Amino acid sequence: MNRLALPFIATVLVLAAACGDDAPKTRPTPDAATPTPAATTPTPATPAPTPTAAAAPVEEEVECPYAHHTDPSGHVDIVRLPPDFCRDWPDQDWSRHTVPFGQIIRGCGARDCIVALDAPGAVSTDGPYGVARFAPLDEVDYAGNLPIGVLRVGEVVRGYPLHVLTFHEIVNDVVDGVPVVASFCPLCNTVLAFDRRVDGEVLDFGVSGNLRHSDLIMWDRQTETWWQQATGEGIVGRHAGIYLRALPMSVISFADFKRSFPNADILTEETGFNFRYGTNPFPNYDTGGLTRYFMWRPDSRLPALERVVAVAAEGDAVAVPFSTLRDLALVTVDLAGTEVVVFWAPGTLSPLDDFEIAASRDIGSAAAYLAEVDGRALTFTVVAPGRFEDEQTGSTWDVTGLALDGPLAGSRLAPFNHGTPFWFAWAAFNPRGMIWEPSP
Repeated sequence: MNRLALPFIATVLVLAAACGDDAPKTRPTPDAATPTPAATTPTPATPAPTPTAAAAPVEEEVECPYAHHTDPSGHVDIVRLPPDFCRDWPDQDWSRHTVPFGQIIRGCGARDCIVALDAPGAVSTDGPYGVARFAPLDEVDYAGNLPIGVLRVGEVVRGYPLHVLTFHEIVNDVVDGVPVVASFCPLCNTVLAFDRRVDGEVLDFGVSGNLRHSDLIMWDRQTETWWQQATGEGIVGRHAGIYLRALPMSVISFADFKRSFPNADILTEETGFNFRYGTNPFPNYDTGGLTRYFMWRPDSRLPALERVVAVAAEGDAVAVPFSTLRDLALVTVDLAGTEVVVFWAPGTLSPLDDFEIAASRDIGSAAAYLAEVDGRALTFTVVAPGRFEDEQTGSTWDVTGLALDGPLAGSRLAPFNHGTPFWFAWAAFNPRGMIWEPSP
């Protein structure tokens, strides 16, 4: 496997380019002020001059097919794809897509422009990818308030620090025998995990270099299908219309993670790259304005860059604003008859604020759980910052869903599938979603 070592400034440029369009390549045009010499026929006495340097090869233009898309009303959208799309994806099935191509924009350009990480033994493909190495918690020296993506599969828990994921966005891994992809799109603040198995085949994922609604479009190395990270849907290619199975993943502080899951492993900075992990390639992103990579008008019901806890079930999609959670610390959401409890706790830094993440503001962390243990429904109240008590047994719980003391000490609430995206991104994919508000 190749190892890359890029200086930090190049890294920042690459990552920043992930949110911009590539300039199209064009053939050079002769200067109009410079006359073109007339062609002559050389004589044997005057041999043709020997060129001193080979001319630069001209990149061949690729003609893309027309693509058709029929929306629910029956309208047929016919567009020709940009040539650079087809040049990068010679084996793509462009006839299969579930979204208009006009919604997809070029990000950093070529596929794998942001390089994914592969855990040893997790993939069947080769390429210039980094290595995802994990270590026990007592072997890493992370600050207690760094944000950590937490994935629980069966009895195994894995931590994925966002200060590492920011530079790679995708980790192909195997957790408790399940092939998974852990992903982070900084532009949308979407930290999501999926089962990598589709139709009996394990897929290996990478960064396509394309964006839709500012969100990362993943690609799989087996079929070249493009996958929308925010939804897990295949949107272009062989698996268009198929959804990856989502796995619950939350974001909490390293201190909470270490206390609650002392036997877990965590992704290290030993990836084969010399990136300055701990720095933020998007300084002031989550306190500034929307970037030019979001091409639609944001839903005005909330500030575009408000973080929300997003939960959905059986057609109900609800967003709980972080601003509400900071005030209440605890929210219970009824989703089609399912009680979901959302805990909020202080002590977790934003990965998208200051240039040095350690100097970023505390945005807190939030996670969603089923409000029951062993089939017994529980109702909760706040007893201290980051501490919650169930009214049924008087046990005390923390933001990780662990009962710290009381009759249920050591029990864990089952995580409910959720995310903590920026409002503008969630609303773009859930235009009919509801905002949770406290009862009057």
